[in-house]
Amino acid sequence: MTAPAADRAAAPPQRSYTTDEELLARVLAPYKEHCKYLRSAAVTASDGLSSARCAFAIPESCYIDDTGHLNAVEVNIAYNQMMYYLVAKSVKEGLLTGFEDWTLDDFWRHQLPDILIARFAANFRRPVEPRRFTGEMEFRSVTRRTSGAAGPFLHAPTVFRYRDAHGGRCDGEATLAFVNVP
Repeated sequence: MTAPAADRAAAPPQRSYTTDEELLARVLAPYKEHCKYLRSAAVTASDGLSSARCAFAIPESCYIDDTGHLNAVEVNIAYNQMMYYLVAKSVKEGLLTGFEDWTLDDFWRHQLPDILIARFAANFRRPVEPRRFTGEMEFRSVTRRTSGAAGPFLHAPTVFRYRDAHGGRCDGEATLAFVNVP
């Protein structure tokens, strides 16, 4: 169903970006070679929030014999890679509320020590083929908060989903905390 012309005119424009190969390589640099699962990511943004549609491939599990399906550890690793890329691209393009003052140098400095998954929940609906699957992630909001002695941080609820060509499906929610922010 399409929105009426008046509603479309009032809606802010949506911006879209294809995979930035150089940025993707830098985002994945901290990962061991056999743990680089993210292959591509298309980012869209509107109203100060951003989302990504990604392609993944896990040729071989990095820690266990082949289970034949995407498992909880791989779901989390894939989420991390998707999230890091989405935040980095959002910072680079000025897309995400709360990160207006960040530069890519700020992102690289915060990437590993200061971006925390405060909560993570995944629901496996049908087994997902890990050799080739897609993922989506979106920020629901980003708010600045203060936590006593810990100081200010950014609180960001997100949702994600994975699918494969055979009807495999996993979805979930993750809450991020960006700590040690100015």
